[in-house]
Amino acid sequence: MGLATPPTSLKPVIDVLPASVYENPTWRGMSYFLRDAAMYVALLAILVVVSNIFAVLALEVLMGVVVSGLFVVGHDAAHGALFSSKRMNSTVAHIAMLPSFHVYEGWVLGHNRVHHPYTVRQGYDFVWHPTTPEQFAEFGWWRRAVHRFEWSWAGAGAYYAHQVWWTKMMVGSNPARWVKAIRRDRWIVTAFIAGMLALFTLIGMAQGHSVAGILWLDVRTVVLPFVGFAYLIGTVVHTHHIAPDIRWWKKTEWNKYKAQMEGTTVLRVPKGFNFFLHWIMVHVPHHVDMRVPMYHLEEAADAIEAAFPGTIIDKPLRFSEFVANSRACKLYDFDAGRWLTYAEGRRHLAST
Repeated sequence: MGLATPPTSLKPVIDVLPASVYENPTWRGMSYFLRDAAMYVALLAILVVVSNIFAVLALEVLMGVVVSGLFVVGHDAAHGALFSSKRMNSTVAHIAMLPSFHVYEGWVLGHNRVHHPYTVRQGYDFVWHPTTPEQFAEFGWWRRAVHRFEWSWAGAGAYYAHQVWWTKMMVGSNPARWVKAIRRDRWIVTAFIAGMLALFTLIGMAQGHSVAGILWLDVRTVVLPFVGFAYLIGTVVHTHHIAPDIRWWKKTEWNKYKAQMEGTTVLRVPKGFNFFLHWIMVHVPHHVDMRVPMYHLEEAADAIEAAFPGTIIDKPLRFSEFVANSRACKLYDFDAGRWLTYAEGRRHLAST
């Protein structure tokens, strides 16, 4: 059970966090960054010499996880949580986000300045923002087909790559004060992709590969790692904010407490998961206070749950539940505050 009269701000929640959850020694953040970077480089070296499609696909699963881990490190640094130094956070975040082709300043704008302050708020939070039955009914056949695929469990990666990475970071328009910095970082990412393709093309030529062999080398070292990352992170973000028991709110009904305490989850993961993905599934305390480093999120979650028992969603992470949620949560009725399937959306329109 939640509180009888819950607060509307996050201050009472932040006040229960112990000082220890904000400790972020440089050596600890750097150790995660260097370890993940070393695994990324090592996997690239292996993919240069391994070309068997079945071996490559197995390696790409691991590569997708490692690139995602680097991204989580960059994400923490972009929040200013990983190091005390603002410059070090920026430098590490820029580098750690390159393997996932993320535009640092674009990410800071969309994630830090929009998604976090306005989590699960209608018309503001763009990450997995629901479509209403009325909006879906106005879509043409192509937009409906895209929505059906991207909101399926198999389409989570396509959604993230299309709606978040491409639309919001790579090509989207931005407020005037952000344009220069985002344009610079888009060029950095573009140069990184071009440089990687050039490097592995030259390596393929030096090894005497055919044109097809060179293209396959480029695909397995540059393209497939991003595909694996997009699918994994798209799935993760879906589990954070989309479920029948996670409500999205109208502007007039929304407040920070409901958004950050009830609009995301704490999902307990199998042993070894956090070695790669750095407590990313312990998401409530991260939304309560972005300054908490990733390796203190479990301690912060324990403090929050002790002070606000029964408020947050805390349960084991199960892939089957993600699949079930993706089937149940297709459209949203903001008046009733509930998720609808496509069939329920049609019945909703027929009854109005």
